[in-house]
Amino acid sequence: MKTCWFDQFGSARDVLQIGDRQTPEPGPGEVLVKLRTTGVNPSDVKKRAGGFPDLLDAGPVIPHSDGAGTIAAVGAGVPASRAGERVFVYQAQYGRQHGTAAEYVTIASDRAPSLPDNTSFEVGACVGIPILTAHRCVFADGPVTDQQILVTGGAGRVGHYAIQWARRDGARVIATASNELDAAACRAAGADSVVNHREAGWGQQVFDLSGGKKIDRVIDVEFGANLPELLHCVRIGATIATYSSTVVPEPTLPFRTMMFMDLTVRMVIVYAMPERAKALAVADTQKLLASDALQHRIADVLPFEEMAQAHEMIETGSIRGCVIVGI
Repeated sequence: MKTCWFDQFGSARDVLQIGDRQTPEPGPGEVLVKLRTTGVNPSDVKKRAGGFPDLLDAGPVIPHSDGAGTIAAVGAGVPASRAGERVFVYQAQYGRQHGTAAEYVTIASDRAPSLPDNTSFEVGACVGIPILTAHRCVFADGPVTDQQILVTGGAGRVGHYAIQWARRDGARVIATASNELDAAACRAAGADSVVNHREAGWGQQVFDLSGGKKIDRVIDVEFGANLPELLHCVRIGATIATYSSTVVPEPTLPFRTMMFMDLTVRMVIVYAMPERAKALAVADTQKLLASDALQHRIADVLPFEEMAQAHEMIETGSIRGCVIVGI
């Protein structure tokens, strides 16, 4: 099968290899998926660059967690009726070496949920980390109906879906963006207002836009860098659900200030989500996909031979939307 892999850490062009490897066989409880697309996420490029030093201890890695395709075969215990089913794949390269940057992947049957017929395989490769992270950030602490929600980086992979989840549940949404094009994308997704997080004092701007009612929950893309501004606009007892802190990877917390505000900080990563939360997010996603009720931002779809470029696009940090590679 056609495969991309790496057996050492480094830059995408130096370490990513493309060639043929043996097609795996599904074990008990597994399905074999013939992939049509694979999605590239920040966690994938960080792994390839050496962010997880022991990753290669078990051998070469076929990267990527997300993808979409059709079930080619099933293992023992999986209904034979699943063969031929259109599916999306999530959490493929977690705790193991074999991800979705290949023509085939074997994976536990519940990690390959059905993909509605009206949904493209390109969109299917966006459904894993971005949309499940957004769902968890928005709903981990209960419904958001009638709440004031702030989504930082609302034009990004996770933020764009978070705006939609929150708005569909009846929240008023304020988003942040760094330019007018991204601001327009936030409004199109359902944000009521947008502020520029590149401007000094943007936290006060959020408060001014909130009509005197401070923010109930934050879905945050840059916790360490954004925290000082967030403290200007969140209410006592607010929750900050954050899924990244790249600019300031080891934040220093103003403990006394946060304690007297009774704040909750929730850190979200798909791999560690409770299984019930994953199941709820998948079911909600399938329902909205089937009715074409979600907007998707796909930055580019590249051929398999341009896998290194796909990684480089993510590493620039300037890509707004999912980067997909065709198989």
